[in-house]
Amino acid sequence: MESVKPSAVTPSKKLARSFAKVLHLRALIGIASVDGLKNAVSDANLKDEANMGKTTLNWSESFNKDDDEEFQERVAQEALLAKLFASISIVKAAYAQIQYAQSPFDPDGIEAADQLLVSELKNLSELKQCYLKKQFDPSPETAILAAESKELEGVIKTYEIMGKKLESQVLLKDSEIMFLREKLEEANKHNKSIEKRLNQSGQLSVLDNLHISGLSPSHFITVLRHTVRSIRSFVRLIVDEMRSANWDIDAAVDAIQKDVVYWIEDHKCFTIESFVSMEMFDAFHFPNFSLPNESLPDRNKRQQWFFGRFNELKSMKAKDFLAEKPRSSFAKFCRIKYLRLVHPKMESSFFGNLSQRNLLSAGEFPDTAFFTSFAEMAKRVYLLHCLAFSFEPQASIFQIGRGCRFSDVYMESVNDEMFLHSDQTVESDPQVAFTVVPGFRIGKTVIQCQVYLSQHQTKVKKFTSMKQRKGKDMAIAWLSVLWGLTSGFDQWGILVLLLIKDIPPNFVDIRPVTGIV
Repeated sequence: MESVKPSAVTPSKKLARSFAKVLHLRALIGIASVDGLKNAVSDANLKDEANMGKTTLNWSESFNKDDDEEFQERVAQEALLAKLFASISIVKAAYAQIQYAQSPFDPDGIEAADQLLVSELKNLSELKQCYLKKQFDPSPETAILAAESKELEGVIKTYEIMGKKLESQVLLKDSEIMFLREKLEEANKHNKSIEKRLNQSGQLSVLDNLHISGLSPSHFITVLRHTVRSIRSFVRLIVDEMRSANWDIDAAVDAIQKDVVYWIEDHKCFTIESFVSMEMFDAFHFPNFSLPNESLPDRNKRQQWFFGRFNELKSMKAKDFLAEKPRSSFAKFCRIKYLRLVHPKMESSFFGNLSQRNLLSAGEFPDTAFFTSFAEMAKRVYLLHCLAFSFEPQASIFQIGRGCRFSDVYMESVNDEMFLHSDQTVESDPQVAFTVVPGFRIGKTVIQCQVYLSQHQTKVKKFTSMKQRKGKDMAIAWLSVLWGLTSGFDQWGILVLLLIKDIPPNFVDIRPVTGIV
């Protein structure tokens, strides 16, 4: 291969080659400078970011320090408040203890509660100073728990004291209840003794040394009042037995008197009283009271004979008289009336057996409170019967039919509420629902029967003048006069019918009692 000799390169080629080297070198230098600038800028940016990060970190650290101080202060204040409420709770408990120890007086309890109260008041004063001087507890969390525990102790102690106080009040109320029960028992015994004395013959002492020639309607009224009182006493006993035996009193009342609207619930007892009265006064108008195999003296001797029986029985207790004369007319009367008045199912429901009924059927008399009350009532009715036939002419008995208009000449209302509820636009016509206690007539004297009234309202034209109303009242008065002057009435019962203008039919309906309708 042929070698190239130096002399073979021309000068122009050398120049071009040198120029190319220079350009290449500049190019290399220029690139290096740009890269260095870029690197310098990047380093500067990194330094700035580092400085900014350090600045941000310093600010956040300062903020965290402020928040922590505020939180610690708030927790410390909460601890102080917890201590405050705990001390107040203890103060309340101490005050409650002082109140409780006052009655009954407990000096040791009062002293202990007083010391606790003074201690807690000092503690409250210290808490006040701590708050003013900003001297808070260094460990607030523990202080809060301790304060809550102390507060709960105070609350528990307060409730314990309240519980003791309520227990003492319960004991006091129990003692008061026992005292009131004793007073109630004493009052009941006193009432029973008074009622017993009223039902005994001692109250008829006004009739002692009474001669047949001195008999007057006032004597009959006196015996009648005691009779009604004894009937009502027996009715109360029946109602109590009904309630004890869980009877349906409404059904029993409806069975006696149907479709009666009562003003108040207690008025239903009048229906039972009506039943007892009508049963006991049944056959009252017969001289022998419809007793079987009962002989009577001659008519001209009956008045003295009945008056003698009245004097014989009025001074004795019914129980003693029955024991002394078990085969007397009065004993027969008690036996028959009891068997008719007290149904076997009623007696079995009240007492669980028929022992009283069986004894009466065998000719003996029970020794029970129920029969004793019945015997006293029967004695009053029997005495009234004897006294009625001791008059000349004999007293007659009557009752008022249902639906009759009320008349204060012959009737006395047991429910005066009817006259307290009047309607100004509708005329109220009080009407008889049933007779509670029959009435009597002795000569010219009328003893009003006791009735229960219901209200029947009719649209009628009111009286336009007092003259018409007075005329109606005058007619009623003349009815009484004519009744007393007219002769020929049935001596055991009367039926008066008087037709006067403007007096509606059935205004007065008087009829003898012949039994329960």
